[in-house]
Amino acid sequence: MTTVNPIPASTDPLGIALHSLRMSGMFYCRTHLSSPWGLALPPMPGCLWFHIVTRGQALLEIEDDQPRTLRSGELALVPHGRGHRMRSDPHAATPLVTDLPHEFISDRYAILHHGGDGPLTVLICGAVRLDHPSAYDLIRQLPACIHIESTSPAHYEWIDATLRLITAEAASLRPGGETVTTRLADSLVIQAIRAWIEKDHATFTGSLGALRDERIGQAVVLIQQHPGHPWTLTSLANEVAMSRSAFAARFHEVIGEPAMTFVARWRMYVAMDRLRSDDVGVSQVSASLGYRSEAAFSRAFKRIVGISPSDVKSLNDAPVVPRTAPS
Repeated sequence: MTTVNPIPASTDPLGIALHSLRMSGMFYCRTHLSSPWGLALPPMPGCLWFHIVTRGQALLEIEDDQPRTLRSGELALVPHGRGHRMRSDPHAATPLVTDLPHEFISDRYAILHHGGDGPLTVLICGAVRLDHPSAYDLIRQLPACIHIESTSPAHYEWIDATLRLITAEAASLRPGGETVTTRLADSLVIQAIRAWIEKDHATFTGSLGALRDERIGQAVVLIQQHPGHPWTLTSLANEVAMSRSAFAARFHEVIGEPAMTFVARWRMYVAMDRLRSDDVGVSQVSASLGYRSEAAFSRAFKRIVGISPSDVKSLNDAPVVPRTAPS
């Protein structure tokens, strides 16, 4: 049996899910809201909204999901970029947040004052973009909202510590405060997603399904680490010491799609990432992923992604959401 790269026994299965979850901040806002107040947050496809309450409380309303009350020291993550509302009470008006006047500290960090003359609520809100297309497989399996409550289990104490740091930064405008806040907020988003995966990963399919299966998890790691290798069902099965038929059946059961479909889709994710971030041409990316012809690569790319490889660079910072993913 020929192996591609020995996998250490200590391979972290959670790293399989999180290793490509790279984000970049689109917009952050420190929001001072006096009751009665309300905000409508617009849909942002390909992004995640987050809201951190550092003082007071807020009612969060997402369509088709139960309303939630967020209290001081709590976090809500809206992972699917869906539009939603936040307000002081169910009857408060909710103007579109982008229509309200903001004080911009930098091009992506602002301060907003809004509402009446009642009790004060302070929020740190933001929208972050997913930078690697494969992250959509992970995000699509998360619930409409991840709510980290102040009564969460003790093993969430690292989230609580980050929340307290953000609260301290939000208390005053210190030099560099917006930079510290945005970095802490990005870390908090990752922490919240990791907490949810650790709690509910047994119900996941897709690449998250590998979390519950040691051998299929190893196969996923190999595919992700070596996308240009000429994988076949037989070679993947050999790598994880399974028969070809048993591996094919188990991979489909755990991941939710055939192994070679997963391989093809992962290669297109890698291609998208390279085309957007590197100064390389389509032919170079095609060759690096094992395609013998640029034409064959382009056909596969368009079938899976929905656009041609040459169109990727013209999209600039717009998120590209792959259209083909396991259901």
